[in-house]
Amino acid sequence: MEIRSRKRNTFSIIAGFGLAVAVVCLTTARSPPLPHGQLGSTMAVKSFVQARPPISSRVNGVSARKVLNSQSERKERRIQTCVNSLMGNSQFMERLNRNKPSVGLRTTTKRGTKVHAMGRISEEEFTEKAWEALAAAPNVAKEVSSQIVETEHLMKSLLQQQDGLVPRVLEKMAVEKDVFVRSLDDYIKRQPQVRGYDQQMIGRYLEMLLEGARNEKAEMKDEYISVEHMLLAFTKDPRIGKAIMGQWGLSYNSVKQTIMEVRGGSSVRSKNPEVSYEALEKYARDLTQAAIDGKLDPVIGRDEEIRRTVQILSRRTKNNPVLIGQPGVGKTAVVEGLAQRIADGDVPSALQGRKVFALDLGQLIAGAKYRGEFEERLKAVINEVKEDGTIILFIDEIHTIVGAGKAGDSGMDAGNLLKPMLARGELRCIGATTLDEYRQYMEKDAALERRFQQVMVDEPTPEETVSILRGLCEKYELFHKVRISDDSLLEAVRLSDRYIADRFLPDKAIDLVDEAAAKVQSQATSKPLALEEVERTLLRCEMELLSLKRPANEQIRKSSESRMTDLERQIDDLKGKQLELNEKWLKEKSARSEVNRIKEKMEDVNVAAAQAERDYNLEEASRLRYGVWYDLQRELQKAQEKLGDMSMIREEVVPDDIAEVVSKWSGVPVQKMLQSEMERILTLDQRLHERVIGQEEAVQAVSEAMQRSRAGLSDPNRPLANFMFLGPTGVGKTELCKALAQQLFDTEDAMIRLDMSEYMDSFAASRMTGAPPGYVGYEEGGQLTEAVRRRPYSVILFDEVEKAHVDVFNMLLQILDDGRLTDSKGRTVSFKNSVIIMTSNLGTSSGKTGEEGRKEVMDAVRGHFRPEFINRMDEFIVFEPLSKEQLRDIVKIQLKRVGERLDDRELKLTVTDAGIDKLTEMGYDPAYGARPLKRVITAMIETPLSKEILRGKFQSGDIIEVDVDPNDVDDRFKFSKAEIREPAGAVAAAAA
Repeated sequence: MEIRSRKRNTFSIIAGFGLAVAVVCLTTARSPPLPHGQLGSTMAVKSFVQARPPISSRVNGVSARKVLNSQSERKERRIQTCVNSLMGNSQFMERLNRNKPSVGLRTTTKRGTKVHAMGRISEEEFTEKAWEALAAAPNVAKEVSSQIVETEHLMKSLLQQQDGLVPRVLEKMAVEKDVFVRSLDDYIKRQPQVRGYDQQMIGRYLEMLLEGARNEKAEMKDEYISVEHMLLAFTKDPRIGKAIMGQWGLSYNSVKQTIMEVRGGSSVRSKNPEVSYEALEKYARDLTQAAIDGKLDPVIGRDEEIRRTVQILSRRTKNNPVLIGQPGVGKTAVVEGLAQRIADGDVPSALQGRKVFALDLGQLIAGAKYRGEFEERLKAVINEVKEDGTIILFIDEIHTIVGAGKAGDSGMDAGNLLKPMLARGELRCIGATTLDEYRQYMEKDAALERRFQQVMVDEPTPEETVSILRGLCEKYELFHKVRISDDSLLEAVRLSDRYIADRFLPDKAIDLVDEAAAKVQSQATSKPLALEEVERTLLRCEMELLSLKRPANEQIRKSSESRMTDLERQIDDLKGKQLELNEKWLKEKSARSEVNRIKEKMEDVNVAAAQAERDYNLEEASRLRYGVWYDLQRELQKAQEKLGDMSMIREEVVPDDIAEVVSKWSGVPVQKMLQSEMERILTLDQRLHERVIGQEEAVQAVSEAMQRSRAGLSDPNRPLANFMFLGPTGVGKTELCKALAQQLFDTEDAMIRLDMSEYMDSFAASRMTGAPPGYVGYEEGGQLTEAVRRRPYSVILFDEVEKAHVDVFNMLLQILDDGRLTDSKGRTVSFKNSVIIMTSNLGTSSGKTGEEGRKEVMDAVRGHFRPEFINRMDEFIVFEPLSKEQLRDIVKIQLKRVGERLDDRELKLTVTDAGIDKLTEMGYDPAYGARPLKRVITAMIETPLSKEILRGKFQSGDIIEVDVDPNDVDDRFKFSKAEIREPAGAVAAAAA
């Protein structure tokens, strides 16, 4: 009985175990995968039961659904009882978990993103890149219709990662990533495909790979499984890894050694350890290697600054120079010059063998999503610098380290991370920043400032800038494939120094040459203008011939036969000319390409010879410099002789090109900056007289002042001229300002007009330079300073200056004397290229003229303005009242402008002498000058004429004659068609 009872118990246990396993397996197959650590449940069993096919027949009059429900309830109670008893058995649960079959992939949601979890795998034990690859592997498998996710799918997802470590390791081992991926794809394509499956499953070999990755993590004493652990485990994969890696000669040991080199001795202590691998390579640029490779521009001059930098770097502690200077003066060039000297060995023994790395702070900060990631990157860079021991770190715009990476209320930023090493001399660092930014950021942190030694970099003189441009000329010629004349370099320095006041040498001169060369190069690579003109003419003739061949009737066709014959002959000539020019262009283009090819080879030979000299390979250096280079020189001469006198393509930068670029930058017309400018200035008075009537003395004074300025005899640190126009209203003061702006700068828009009646109180005066900090409008800048900053070449008119507040005169004193003004934001605005004109009506109320009137005006000026203000003016110009004869000439000018406005309607205007006399009489008022005249012309000419045009009285091509109407008691004018009818289009405006 005992034996039978024992057998019965054993049988019950086995039966129960089998039933439970069956339930679990069926549930796994028919229902969604089970969560990790949970086997069976009532919900899973219900899912299994409900998945059975429905019974459609009836049993004993009872519906099949009721029978099914009754059966399901009984079965569920039995299964639930069995499962509960088994789950309470700890030995059974332990054995079942240990021998559990592979569970399919399931999709969970974390932070709103779908990821794939595998069996008992937890995201917490993987780095971000490793988990990203693991989550992408099922998608790779799905693309090739594979139900089983295996090692090859994981490997491909590792290779597809952007900025991944695996491609970097393969690259270091001389393995082409694309070829490696193709071999992997070939293997994947040979695997069986499964379609219509609902669930993917993890493969046995992938489980083995992940277990191997865990072992690699433990052996390397890392805290997380990273992609390098997966790569090492892949080299041991018996299914595919060994075979593919063996094709490239990659063994486990060689891969591990390369990984350790990439890691640089660091361990995986965070979820994103890749940021600390090869940090210098990712976040810095080796300037010394760039100098060896010939990738840096030559540095001309700056010997004193480089010598001072070397001296500071040779100190025992605080060996950190900071280069301070204005933007564009060459701070970075000083560091590049140091790198070139280190590459050439032309430095003291303390710096022999050193390397200069330029740190990219923007790259260091970019993508640092989590707190502490930026600090981790920076520490990795610093550690590599310390371990190497020969690296000098260059941080351009070093003021950006103050506050960089700072999070929340923490005081830790890049500057504080660097302070200890900078003070102890463990880190040699060169900084560069501008004067304003150094004062704004660095000086506020005294602890950081004291760790750097200042090296001032001043703006080079024009003579030094010419030498710098000559040194850079060859580099720019080679890049743009054009020639740059020496005259162009001189003109670039002269014009940039004269007309570009808000930037600094040599940067602005270099940019001028660069842009001018780019313009010439773009023209040289396009079709020549002569060829384009021939092609346009040919197209026009062909279109005309085609239209004549399809006439509306036979009569038109016969009348066009002679024209068609001429067109056919012209088309034949043009086609022959087009073919000739095209052949000539292609021939010249080929010859110039050969010249450029030889020049590039000569540059490569120079770089190789310099490297041979650094390596003390004198035999190779001699062969390159005195053999290969001279052979190329002879080859170049032959190619240039072959090019000969071909001149369809212009490939030389000339002074005109430089002047055109300056014109686009500054708004000053091109022709006014070359020799023709002198001719225009000499005849300035004649052109001003065409617009300003009756003010010979004023026009003469303005013209002479501008001639002195352009001749270079006036003070270069003051405005071009300072005038005060005095006299009654309506005599031409404002008109002369407009005419001067038109003649000097080719547009009346170059006149900046400020009405001083708007600046009669102290607060309004501050609007000229900008509102103080904290006040409304501070960010908008000053009305005067912003206008001059945008258009530095202008005529500045201060209208009715006697009405301005005393604070305005204090500002004007600085402008008139020094030619500059500082706005509310601390920016200095230059007025050295502006003409300052002020107008006033002081002393004109009596109406006196001649010397008596002039004396009264000047007495009023001396009584109103302070002596220091009067002494800063170049000329006080008193305008005389206009006579009736002078007003008649002004009438003609005004009528001419009306006629010019009629040009758009193809109408011509002519006014009789009687009409002009009548208008002069009606508009003459000695007290108001010429101002009433404009109102008279508007009321008596423009308004009635517009009504006649709208009624259709005049058509295109008509000449409108304006005359006095003797029968009209209201002094109106009559408008009639002239006897001679002009053809449409001949509409030159004229005043009789």
